[in-house]
Amino acid sequence: MYQRIVIKLGTSVLTGGTTQLNRPHMVELARQCAHLHRQGKDVIVCTSGAIAAGRERLNFPTLPATITSKQLLAAVGQSRLMLMWESFFEIYGIHVGQILLTRADVEDRRRFLNARDTLQALLEHHLIPIINENDAVAIEEIKVGDNDNLSALVAILAEADLLLLLTDQPGLFTADPRTNPDAQLIPEVHTIDATLRDLARGSVSGLGVGGMITKLQAADAARRAGADVIIAAGHAPNAITRAVAGESIGTRFPSLAHPLENRKRWIFAGTKPAGRLVIDAGAKRALLENGRSLLPAGIVRVEGDFQRGDTVSITALDNSELARGIVRYGSSDLAQIAGCQSDDIAAKLGYAYGPVAVHRNDMIIVK
Repeated sequence: MYQRIVIKLGTSVLTGGTTQLNRPHMVELARQCAHLHRQGKDVIVCTSGAIAAGRERLNFPTLPATITSKQLLAAVGQSRLMLMWESFFEIYGIHVGQILLTRADVEDRRRFLNARDTLQALLEHHLIPIINENDAVAIEEIKVGDNDNLSALVAILAEADLLLLLTDQPGLFTADPRTNPDAQLIPEVHTIDATLRDLARGSVSGLGVGGMITKLQAADAARRAGADVIIAAGHAPNAITRAVAGESIGTRFPSLAHPLENRKRWIFAGTKPAGRLVIDAGAKRALLENGRSLLPAGIVRVEGDFQRGDTVSITALDNSELARGIVRYGSSDLAQIAGCQSDDIAAKLGYAYGPVAVHRNDMIIVK
């Protein structure tokens, strides 16, 4: 059913809720991936566990709760984690290749394309890419923040058909199943809205960084880029092969009908918005209903300090995000021409980069 699959393995899946990596279960996960690999499918593993591996290697030291401590543990654990995956896949005659990523690697267009080409090269040579966030060097400003969202970026980079998020829960429930015995599994989700996000808040694993809310964020990003997303229990029997075969397992988020083209995938996956453009009701209609570019005349307020070519968030007067796009003018220029007609840009600034603030081809509607 699916040809290119990104499989995200959370720390809770790799440890089974303990403080140590569960090597027999990691072998079982590698076996399922190898089964798909033998079928000719492209398999990409996005793994957590470097920090857990570092803690285990150093005999669970008491360290301050700082980024530096996490970087230390990741530096110790990353090579051990990779060695495990290499040896486990070698059982099945499969070679792997490691890619360490930070958000900076997808914020820059050139680095985005380089990372995509590396992934493609590994897959073309029938290798399984093993990907993790580069915790040993990442700082707060460039960290993806959790491997759920990292796996969504990888799915976008790889143009995957399926993003499989394996966790310690069977899927998304109507309430937290650990506290509410009446909670019911939601088998399929077509709309990710504020109600669903509120439902997902508060479900946090004791070992991993992300909870169910980060999985919803990842699902929203990946499905916009054309991938189905499934959240399922990593310890369910044959969870990987069953999900890829199309069996009903966990919670499924079908991809949107019109996935983003490659350039727009980068806009959505890459940099966090450097600023915000608040627009009026007329501009909102032009964007959402008529498929138009954003003109300076529709801009009510400019927030943030950004340059021409940066990505910004475009919001309505009620602060709801409508779109993201690459600006043709920096924040200081847009502050001067906000509310002006396009014909007046040159007179206001003394120069012009064209009549639009954000061109439709450089914009993604996210509402």
